[in-house]
Amino acid sequence: MRVGLLTREFPPDVYGGAGVHVDFLARQLRERVDLTLLCMGDERPGALALPEQDSRFPLANPALHVLSADIAMTAACEGLGVVHSHTWYANMAGHLAKLLYDVPHVVTAHSLEPQRPWKAEQLGGGYRVSCWAERTAYLGADAIVAVSHAMANDVLSAYPEVDAGRIHVIYNGIDAELYRPETGTSVVEGLGIDLSRPYVTFVGRITRQKGVTHLLRAALGFDAEVQILLLAGAADTPDLKAVTDAAISRLQAARTGVVVVSEMMPRQSVRQVLTHALAFLCPSVYEPLGIVNLEAMACATAVVASAVGGIPEVVVHGQTGILVDYTPADIEAFEAGLAAGVNTLAADPQLARRYGAAGRQRAVSTFDWGAIADKTTALYSSLG
Repeated sequence: MRVGLLTREFPPDVYGGAGVHVDFLARQLRERVDLTLLCMGDERPGALALPEQDSRFPLANPALHVLSADIAMTAACEGLGVVHSHTWYANMAGHLAKLLYDVPHVVTAHSLEPQRPWKAEQLGGGYRVSCWAERTAYLGADAIVAVSHAMANDVLSAYPEVDAGRIHVIYNGIDAELYRPETGTSVVEGLGIDLSRPYVTFVGRITRQKGVTHLLRAALGFDAEVQILLLAGAADTPDLKAVTDAAISRLQAARTGVVVVSEMMPRQSVRQVLTHALAFLCPSVYEPLGIVNLEAMACATAVVASAVGGIPEVVVHGQTGILVDYTPADIEAFEAGLAAGVNTLAADPQLARRYGAAGRQRAVSTFDWGAIADKTTALYSSLG
């Protein structure tokens, strides 16, 4: 079976959960199908990369560059038996390949554009283009993979015209050999963390979706002994950067042990950061599943997270971590709940360790990439 995985992100250019998903799924699929991986950007091993910037209109809205890359990607799909696209960036390439070559198109729903209206701050009118591209692809797809049951419900809510029978829930996974407890502490200590005191950590982008500003306000109520280590990528917009920088400055003025790392760290270093944390914090306001929670759990670390989207399908409240209700109308209660969750674990480190051990067991037993690749391959075969 000749399968094409269509994606914007592929290592080393990975900035979100969809890119992580494609990376690890591709490793397993190569053992099961004749796989061609098509991505956007610079040349790299393991994939055919199509330029994302079209020199014919250098100052155009980024959405037009994506569509141009999609056309080039479509041309490269000739001869494939199944195309499988990830995120709106590659959805249109999959849709066009379906029409042009009469092959099945599978879409994986990592997130939904209608659920992320703040992206208009980044893309301007391009957000309307991204919404159109996603909607067109979903309505035309032969199968839609939802990474959680919550995501499946969101697809039907956003696109009620979609036949529910075409939606298949296949979770994201975790490589529990790569993400495992790490005994070394040199990276953590090198970042300035005092290991005689507990610390909590966040790993992710600074985007409204990830709720970083809520975390920073909640941290004002953390136990004074708790340090905060943020591995936070670049902000989506200048306005969000200004708001986040101000919140970080306010937090650093109010307490000691606030460390912010802005550059991307190697996975091995992130593994060490996760392992030795009292808890991993996931204050997302929208999260179809949340691979980073799985990464923390695989490192035997407790999780304090918002109870949104697919997170409750990963983090079991009172077993692998603490879930906090998120209600947009009562942000103060949400932030207070995050603080209370951290303080509960700070007061009972043994509880945090029990949650971490249970999280490791759950990650290994339920979210294995091999089983996920088997389900994905079976889906391809069912499409004829």
